[in-house]
Amino acid sequence: MPIFEARTELDVSADQAFRWHARPGAFARLSPPWDRIEVLSEHGGIEDGARLTLKLSVPPFSLPWVAVHEEYEEGRRFVDVQESGPFAHWRHEHLFNPAGNGRSVLVDRIDYELPFGRAGDLALGSYTHRKLLRTFRYRSAIIAGDLARHAPHVAKPPLRVAITGASGLVGHQLAAFLTAGGHEVLRFARGRKARAGEVAWNPAIGRIDHEALEGLDAVVHLAGANIADGRWTDARKAEILGSRLTGTKLLSEAIAVLRQPPKVFLSASGIGFYGDRPGQRVDESAGPGAGFLADVVRKWERAAEPASAAGVRTVNLRFGVILSSRGGALGKMLLPFKLGVGGVLGDGRQWMPWIHLDDVVGLALHVAADGGPAGAVNAVGPAPATNREFTKALGRVLGRPTILPAPRFGMRIAFGEFADILFASQKVVPRAALASGYRFAHGDVESALRASV
Repeated sequence: MPIFEARTELDVSADQAFRWHARPGAFARLSPPWDRIEVLSEHGGIEDGARLTLKLSVPPFSLPWVAVHEEYEEGRRFVDVQESGPFAHWRHEHLFNPAGNGRSVLVDRIDYELPFGRAGDLALGSYTHRKLLRTFRYRSAIIAGDLARHAPHVAKPPLRVAITGASGLVGHQLAAFLTAGGHEVLRFARGRKARAGEVAWNPAIGRIDHEALEGLDAVVHLAGANIADGRWTDARKAEILGSRLTGTKLLSEAIAVLRQPPKVFLSASGIGFYGDRPGQRVDESAGPGAGFLADVVRKWERAAEPASAAGVRTVNLRFGVILSSRGGALGKMLLPFKLGVGGVLGDGRQWMPWIHLDDVVGLALHVAADGGPAGAVNAVGPAPATNREFTKALGRVLGRPTILPAPRFGMRIAFGEFADILFASQKVVPRAALASGYRFAHGDVESALRASV
């Protein structure tokens, strides 16, 4: 029976590492983006008898997996065993060993047996071992990175944070990141009765549960229509603008009249604010650019002003291209690049601000902490890349050629006005984030892409 073992050295105590694993959100953070895993049900955490039912999507198939936890020792170890699933046998032991000086070593030990006996070993043995190596390299980086991002806040009281758009790419991972770090997260529920741990709201009719917002430490507003879904018809433009203004205005005005308002209001924004700036290096001191998206972002940020006027520290996080194969722009790029038909856009000289998803969630926590910055904060990586540099880096990461350019006129025919955004040059830098002391986990685009795919 094969045995796989991975060791991760951590700059935190064994008890801290154990508690991170025991909290809600840890599994979502540890699941690699290339594994399409859906949690169908959870009963308990990691204690003996807890059960986790998953659905693994391997197109065109869906595979169920039921895991049961056992051999729980507080601060020391726990085991999950496959009750039913794709393996003939699976037992995963998690060991948390002290290493002195407040450090620890996490040992993941898996003994498993593939289906179909010897035939399964011959057909799938090498593939399974390679996949385990890749998965646990990813898990080790996530565990070490998340614990490091939480370390400056361990001695502080946990935060109570409400998040709109918590089912989206950023919101889902932010909620998991915060809960695994020991913070409490409330999710906004739109158009239905809120359950425990939720805040009821309905921007379309101007309703929000003011009482549920009282006494929070932070509100993070991420909801808004995706600008990349469909051509920019007049109706689509109205939806893009309206989805941002209506929700932001309702939330900001509600925060402004609370008896105990949150300490900070983080409202999503975008680097589209700057418009097309060929040859310019742009930070938060720059004024707005021209064009539809710049106009949208300017109005969007203005809709958050009631909270600021009421004395609540308000931060507009101007997101660049968020790198994650879980979705977003990179998720859409991967298939053509894997097929070898990805290439530069036009001449590829336009600057493309990017940020890894793990730095998005880390920066959100950093900004939400006491004494963080206010106003505009560029949520972009510290080393801007041109489209050509980005394209070549993605080709190297995937081991694929990138020789087929996409001409502007062709993209304009395919995507309409939205294509202009793809060719806009924005050399945006995160001056406010760096000045406030945030340390990026991914300092260049290639390392960010390698951690994404």
